[in-house]
This record gives sequence, structure tokens and C-alpha cells, in this order.
Amino acid sequence: MSSMTKPSPPAMVAVQPARQPARARKSRIDPLYYFFLLPSLLIFTLAVTVPAVLGFVYSFTNSVGFGDSEFIGIRNFIAVFRDEGILSAYGFTLSFALVTVIVVNAVAFLLALGLTSRVRFRTALRTVFVIPMVISGIVIAFVFQYLFSNFLPLAGQALGIGPLSTSILANPDLAWLAIVFVTAWQSIPSAMLIYIAGLLTVPAEVYEASSLDGATPWHNLKHITLPLVAGYAVINTVLGFKNYLNAYDIIVGLTDGGPGVSTRSVAMAIFRGFEGGDYAYQMANAVIFFLISIVIALIQLRFTRGKGGIAA
Repeated sequence: MSSMTKPSPPAMVAVQPARQPARARKSRIDPLYYFFLLPSLLIFTLAVTVPAVLGFVYSFTNSVGFGDSEFIGIRNFIAVFRDEGILSAYGFTLSFALVTVIVVNAVAFLLALGLTSRVRFRTALRTVFVIPMVISGIVIAFVFQYLFSNFLPLAGQALGIGPLSTSILANPDLAWLAIVFVTAWQSIPSAMLIYIAGLLTVPAEVYEASSLDGATPWHNLKHITLPLVAGYAVINTVLGFKNYLNAYDIIVGLTDGGPGVSTRSVAMAIFRGFEGGDYAYQMANAVIFFLISIVIALIQLRFTRGKGGIAA
């Protein structure tokens, strides 16, 4: 009986999937994305971009904010650089911003260190320190204006402190200190929260290892804490300097730019010029101020590149 051989199964042929066109392989953007993007883009364009472009155009005219105007070239810009009042406002704004940034970062960092250490009632203390951040700047300014004008002079007279016997807001040499103090009082909580977030990211094992090596608290602060939170200091510096350059409400509530014009900021000069009919002139001032702010931001990014906070 002859053995019958089973036929071998047909060889399986591997089928290669058809290549998708290049356009099909690309991820498609959900149309819903544009549905949510376009309203925000439209509002930003109408509320920010268009007014900025129109203001730049008006800076080359003699417009007073309404009616007809004529093109006068760069005469407004030349006048700004010759205006001693405007130059004084720039000097005050830049020096105020620099001093306030230093004060805010130093105090906020020390408070963050204390509120992340093993102290009692840490959560309650954090809540108390955050309260100034949620109060309107103009309200804070009016409260401190009353204290500087009434309570502090009485305390200075009782203690026999001559410089404090009168309101420092009326002293051209001391009024800026009150503005720095009140601005820092409101700004410290937000900077403190950023530092707390940075300190909480430092692993506890790093401090434990350093303590085993005999490191002192000062060495831990210098060689561990400060390098690891340097990026957060960069964030606070950049954000703070940007905000303080635009200082307005606290200055208005405390001194209204006085005594004289000793505490008038650039933002105040621009708004007061709008009220006085110097629309085109102050638009030129605003363009210059915008360019200076951009230059300062680029310098900050240049010097903070690679510090762990901002990558440029």
C-alpha cells in the first residue's frame, strides 16, 4: 500500500501595508482647536495689536487724540529726549524697579526658608503672608498713605525721631522709600510662593547626605539651596522688574507723583500726557519706553541663560 503524501500548505506571502501619503501620516489638527483659538486671537488683536500699531503711527503726528492731524516725522521723539521731566521719570522708574526687585527677592527668599523649615503653624503663616497679594494696589496705597501721613509722624514725635516727625510722603528725598516699602509689601507674597515651590523640589536626601559629611546650615544654604533655586530667582527677577517698570496705582495712591514730580513714573507721565492733550507726544514716549523694556528683557535673558530658570 503506497503511502500518500499530504500536499504541503501554500506558502504564506507577506503582504506589505500600503504606504500612506505623507499628508495622511501627519497629525491632523482638530477643528475644535481653531474654534477656541480664533475668539482669543481676535480679542487680542483688537484690544492689543491694533491699538499698539495705531499708537505707533500717531507718534509721528501732532494728534491730540481726536480730529485731524499732520505727519511731523520724529520731532516727538527728539522732544522726549530733551524733556527733563520725562528723563527724570525714567530715572525714578528704573532706580525704583531695581531697588524693589532686590528688596522683594531678599525678603521673599528668607520668608520661604522660614516657612519651609520645621516651624509650627506653617500652613497658617503661609496663609497670613499671602493676604497682601489679593488686595487691590490702590486700596493698599490709600491705607498706607493714611499711616505715613498720620500715625508715623505721631510715633516719630513721641520717640523724638526728627525725620519721622513729619510725613515722609512730603519729603522729596524720602518719599520713594515709602513707595518701595508698600510695593514690596504687596509683591513679596507672590515671590515667596515661587521660592517655596522651588525649595520643596530640593530632595531631602541631599541635605541628609550633607549632614553626614558634617556640613553646617550655612554650607547647605550656599552650596545646595541657592544653586538649586537659582532658576526660581531668575523667574522672580524677570517678572518683578517687568511689573515695577509699569508702576502706577500704588504711586498714585501714595504720592500722586509728588512732592513735585520726584516720584512720577513713566506710566504716570504717559497717562497724564493723554489727559493734557499731548497724545502724539506721549505715544512717542510710550514707544521709547516699550523699546527700553524690550532691551532690558533681552539683557536679563542673556545674563540668565543657563541658570536653570529660563532657556533662551
